[in-house]
Amino acid sequence: MQSNRLYFIDAVRAFAILMMLQGHFIDTLLDPIYRDKTNTLYNIWSYFRGITAPVFFTISGLVFTYLLLKAHAKGNDKPRIKKGLTRGLLLLGIGYSLRINLISWFSGYFNTYFLVIDVLQCIGLALIILVCLHVLLKKHSYVFSIVLASIGCLCFVSEPLYRNLVITNLPLIIANYMTKVNGSVFTILPWFGYSAFGAFISTVFFRHAHRDRFKIITIATFFLVGYLLMYYSSWALLELNDLTGIELLKRSADYNYLFTRLGNVLILFGLFYSFERFLKQSIIAKIGEKTLSMYVIHFIILYGSFTGYGLKRWFSKSLEPSEAIIGAVIFIIVVCLISFHYAKTNHFVYSVVNKISSRLKK
Repeated sequence: MQSNRLYFIDAVRAFAILMMLQGHFIDTLLDPIYRDKTNTLYNIWSYFRGITAPVFFTISGLVFTYLLLKAHAKGNDKPRIKKGLTRGLLLLGIGYSLRINLISWFSGYFNTYFLVIDVLQCIGLALIILVCLHVLLKKHSYVFSIVLASIGCLCFVSEPLYRNLVITNLPLIIANYMTKVNGSVFTILPWFGYSAFGAFISTVFFRHAHRDRFKIITIATFFLVGYLLMYYSSWALLELNDLTGIELLKRSADYNYLFTRLGNVLILFGLFYSFERFLKQSIIAKIGEKTLSMYVIHFIILYGSFTGYGLKRWFSKSLEPSEAIIGAVIFIIVVCLISFHYAKTNHFVYSVVNKISSRLKK
């Protein structure tokens, strides 16, 4: 079965990585006195910054599962499964390594900071989980879709149960995936929910993208469902609470950022899918192909991975708004240039790892 390539995905990834670059730069270096929640511009910036992580997780689930489904349809998904597991482990390794301070280690000082979990580790683990689900359910396509959507809903609705979770009886390397008390930025729950929803969307694309009028129906669905999630998901949860008496539904509705952000993601998908034909072979699409390289480069420059010497060390919480905005633009340009000229594609990272792996095997 042949399915159309999803060209708009690269544009969405480009939007997400650019939002992440400016968001991390401004959030890290802007003086706290300018974080005025009564300021409209600041609130708009803060709102759009909050979309970045949901987009990344949803896109990762969508793209990866879509490729798995295409490989399975051709009767040879074993290489893709192997590649997915390798990529998941690679993301775990890169995520941990970016928080290592080699200078401190060489001087004899060690701490557990490098064990905290960030977006790369969560996406890596999410890919591994999706591989396992695919292997279990690949012969039952519709069951696979239902399971993915159900997992997404369950991750979101159950969020109040683990929102302030504290784990003391597990090693940090495991506990940090479930609790933020040790400094983790992201945890696998609820964020795997976005990857599950992305994987669910990929099953719909794979099954129906070849059909007439699929694109226009899908764009309309993205906008409609996105709007409903943004403005009526809390109401729906409260109605379900009244019908079932399940208190968890009410608690979820009282702090319903997960379904709301999923609505934001779908609206964004609808926008980029609408203008897909203008985005093919564009600079935006090319940026979207280099997200991993750009993530690694920005982390080293901004946070000082491996050395401890990054922009944060000298300018943390010190810039005025104009300085932060101009600096963010320059930061984005520099990261893009380095990514384009010194890390031609994300395959640059993978090729290095593959070479090391081959030598170790020999």
